[in-house]
Amino acid sequence: MTASEPEPAQKRALPQATAFWLLAVVLTLSLFAATAPSPLYRVYEAQLRFSAATLTAVFAVYAIAVLITLLMFGTLSDYLGRKPVIVVALAVNMGACALFLNAHDVGLLFAGRVLQGIAVGAATGALGAALIDLQSAGSSLAPVVNSAATSMGLAAGALGTSVLVQYAPAPTHLVWWLLLGGLAAAIAGVLMIPESATRRSGVLTSLRPRVIIPAAVRGTFALAVPCLFAVWALGGLYLSLGPSLAAQVVHSTSDLWGGLVIFLLTGIGAASAIAFRHMNPPTAMLAGCLFLLAGAAATFAAIATTTAAAFLVGTAVAGVGFGVAFLGAFRTVAALAGPTDRAGLVAAIYTVNYLGFSIPALIAGEAVTRYGLRPTALVYCVVIAALVAVAAGSLIVRRRHLAHVPGSAAAEVDLPPGPCTVPPSVCRSGLARSLDRPRTQGGSPSR
Repeated sequence: MTASEPEPAQKRALPQATAFWLLAVVLTLSLFAATAPSPLYRVYEAQLRFSAATLTAVFAVYAIAVLITLLMFGTLSDYLGRKPVIVVALAVNMGACALFLNAHDVGLLFAGRVLQGIAVGAATGALGAALIDLQSAGSSLAPVVNSAATSMGLAAGALGTSVLVQYAPAPTHLVWWLLLGGLAAAIAGVLMIPESATRRSGVLTSLRPRVIIPAAVRGTFALAVPCLFAVWALGGLYLSLGPSLAAQVVHSTSDLWGGLVIFLLTGIGAASAIAFRHMNPPTAMLAGCLFLLAGAAATFAAIATTTAAAFLVGTAVAGVGFGVAFLGAFRTVAALAGPTDRAGLVAAIYTVNYLGFSIPALIAGEAVTRYGLRPTALVYCVVIAALVAVAAGSLIVRRRHLAHVPGSAAAEVDLPPGPCTVPPSVCRSGLARSLDRPRTQGGSPSR
């Protein structure tokens, strides 16, 4: 075999475009599995007789496991390659499904959620980085697909499981058997894709818990943090207390409503990410925050008056904000990642996401046992509105403040295309075309 001849495994590998869309499906499936327990919480709560605080603790332990895994293994695929990390993560997810199949006590629910957290935390950075690796040259499709697939996985997992709970036999078993089959098929598919990352030394060093944000990206990352945290804090409300809240507001005992409100939030979020994919990323963040603010206000009013229609409308409006704000933040940051730090930067994004996802929901779970579901949800909406207002204000103030500062993302995104002499990983993003060009004020160069 000559040096230029491909390896046998590479000869059998799927084409790049096929591998890209296969990984998008795998990401969707991973989030589907992670969301599947949410519509089942009320079933488990009735069967195993645990409190609302225990329910949110089961939810939060998943997010904590994701966070720890992101901190320890988020950069692993930058060293070992994407495929091994993704395959192991899918296998761990299968182990979680097996635990849920046998969940006859709360301890097994906790164990299953921990394994799911490990699986999602390990897969997130690798899948996000692999999508960026495999997208066509000059394309910005990967951040859109990552955002949409994440939201669609959450939506499909919630609604699909709710339908099974409501209409299918053995609701606490069927979904896990289906997921076991889907995850096994996903492993077989991933083994056929081409490896998109080069292995390099330093694996053991990479396992030290840390968040890796390259120096050139830190300013832009800080701009996106409040937006990411607020978006996923809202997601935490719906995925932890959403089903119970929907049953109270809609005045129905049907388990379908719990999945429907999660689907409205995340499904509309996925559709919005696709619809607004060409929007300028910082503008998308700001627009998303405004939709979130309107959605939180409408949801507050609906909960206060127990108006079902208003609750659904508020959720749908918040869903637009969820999708657009997350897309804008992800694109703004991920586009700056170089080939050797992509997984680490994607992991850093999801670390912020899951901090917002878990901390407010865990506090809310404790508050429910003391003050009740409705008062807690009202306060949660106020907190979300405050977080979103801070995020929107930060975007407005910092964009104005940075408008004439060389090297700022806020200044760069609206500039016309021009020659790019900065590092390739920054140049390709389209966010930093003028790091080495003078700014203009009133038509003349600023010195």
